[in-house]
Formats: sequence, structure tokens, C-alpha cells
Amino acid sequence: MSATDFTTSIKVDQSPKEVFDAVTNVRGWWSEEIEGNTAQLNDVFDYHYEDVHRCKIKLIEVIENQKVVWLVEENYFKFTEDKTEWTGTKPTFEISEKDGKTELKFTHFGLNPEYECFEICRDSWTNYIQNSLKKLITTGKGEPNASGKPQTENEKKLSEK
Repeated sequence: MSATDFTTSIKVDQSPKEVFDAVTNVRGWWSEEIEGNTAQLNDVFDYHYEDVHRCKIKLIEVIENQKVVWLVEENYFKFTEDKTEWTGTKPTFEISEKDGKTELKFTHFGLNPEYECFEICRDSWTNYIQNSLKKLITTGKGEPNASGKPQTENEKKLSEK
């Protein structure tokens, strides 16, 4: 991991299995408009938010209750000069037990400050992990993008451009 890869973490009272199940329920915390499977090794899914962001993601490592690694195989951003930022990057979820709690560490390997999308992506991932995914884990209900409804302030601004 480079010191510049984006990372954030949360600690919850739920078990590693509950955290793992929430992470792999991508529709429950990121977007309801996911097409494809999101839980098993070699699953491939498509994410899209209006015409602002689309990507194709493959699960390249899945260790039950411990780790999930995505590979962004294709990506498109409407709002960046390089439309393919993220392509080849690896969003990674690591689950561990610490001090009687379960820690989820999310690192988007390859997402660094040189990217034009960095600030928007950093803010969006922070919201999805710290807010939506955490709520899905702790209450059973996350705050994913609904069909045609932006979830974060950044997405609202981008869809208005």
C-alpha cells in the first residue's frame, strides 16, 4: 500500500460474518442499480450512476469473513479529463477483530491524490463506508443510491453539470 492510497476504517460491535455479509451486499450500501453478483470469487458486477459514473468490477479475492478485493476492470467518469481513472485499481475490504470489536478497513489501492477524481472519490467513499455501510452493518439498513437518486452531495453536484 502506498501512503497515498485512500483508506478509511470503522469499528462495530457486530461479528466479522455480519460485516462480511454487509460488504458483499453492495446493493444495500452503494447502489441499488448494481447488475450482476457481488459476493463470490470471480463474480462481476456493473455499477452506474446516471451518465456520471459507470464501472465494471470483478471480485478477485474473497476470504469469507476476512477480506474482499475488487478489481475495477472498466471505468468511466463524465467529470474527469481521463475518463478511465480507477481502471485497474483495487478497492479492498479487510475485516479483523480488535479489542472485542470488528474492524473494517477499506483501502482503494490505486486511488491517490494525483487522480482528478480524488477529492470527490475520497468524500464519496468516506460517506459510503462511514455512513451507509456502517448503518447497513449496525441497523440492517444502509443508504445506497436509489434508482436515479444521488446519495452524496458530490453526486448531486455532478449530476447537475
